[in-house]
Amino acid sequence: MSSTRFHDLLAARPILFADGGMGTGLFAQGLETGDSPELWNIERPERVQAVHRGFAEAGSDIILTNTFGGNARRLALHSAQGRVRELNVAGARIARAVAEEFDRPVIVAGSMGPTGDIFQPVGALSYEEGVAAFAEQAEALAEGGVDVLWIETISAAEEIQAAIEGASRTGLPIVSTMTFDTNGRTMMGLTPEAAITHGRNCACRPSAFGANCGIGPAQLLDSILGLVRASETGDIIVAKGNCGIPQYREGAIVYDGTPEIMADYAVLARDAGARIIGGCCGTTPEHIRAMVAAVNGSARGPVPDVETVERLLGPIKTQSGRPAEGGGEREGRRRRRA
Repeated sequence: MSSTRFHDLLAARPILFADGGMGTGLFAQGLETGDSPELWNIERPERVQAVHRGFAEAGSDIILTNTFGGNARRLALHSAQGRVRELNVAGARIARAVAEEFDRPVIVAGSMGPTGDIFQPVGALSYEEGVAAFAEQAEALAEGGVDVLWIETISAAEEIQAAIEGASRTGLPIVSTMTFDTNGRTMMGLTPEAAITHGRNCACRPSAFGANCGIGPAQLLDSILGLVRASETGDIIVAKGNCGIPQYREGAIVYDGTPEIMADYAVLARDAGARIIGGCCGTTPEHIRAMVAAVNGSARGPVPDVETVERLLGPIKTQSGRPAEGGGEREGRRRRRA
């Protein structure tokens, strides 16, 4: 493990490509809805390994461990709260083994998702309990050999602060991403501008800030533009959006984003100012391959405006808390492309 590997690769490359949807890959291999993906780090390691390998072969420079729900609060839903160290160490080692198969640098990022609890004073979880839960997971991921800790899909200011504090105890670099899916804000009301400012003011400043998941690539791009507007010189911005918009079809959740749409999203994310670009739910190696080819095969363009984003990706549902204009017509164009 090298705590400098992540920063070294950022210094050497203008753009790094992250992976896609771990859950999507595991569901394709038989994981059932409601099951704990983290248990597969012990029970089905070869299937987890196959997902990592698929993304790395498609061009991902960063692969995220299968540990999104690996904190004790989340594992308690599966009566596995006492297995935090075991499951996270295993997840990190699986990803590390895949990374070592390649003759180019592949960064292993330790995925750390939310606790699933609401923090005090609104909810029952104390800040200290949150820090302890994240620290326990982070220390296990560090033991397993990750290069960076990747906090993702957080909505609350208190939780992102607790996650950063807990992760900082390892001394590893930290990436912090939040989900802006409610009127252009996180579920708990943070705008992209407020989120990056809050993260920057934490005692241990993350190495990169960003947006992940959400309600489709167009809205994700709007969040990236907000993050860039509030960024300072040297800030690294991460774009890791869902593959289109989720829809329920024949008993399953599917995403309508084609490789072509995700390629457009990746190019726009780069032009907007993101330096780490990947996908989230629904994103497969096929999508990542198209994204890598599109970015590497084109020169950087101007920062995209709303019209350009909507023309290529579909409507931005909200801009600065208000509905975007012209959404219906552009939605039709996007769906015909999909």
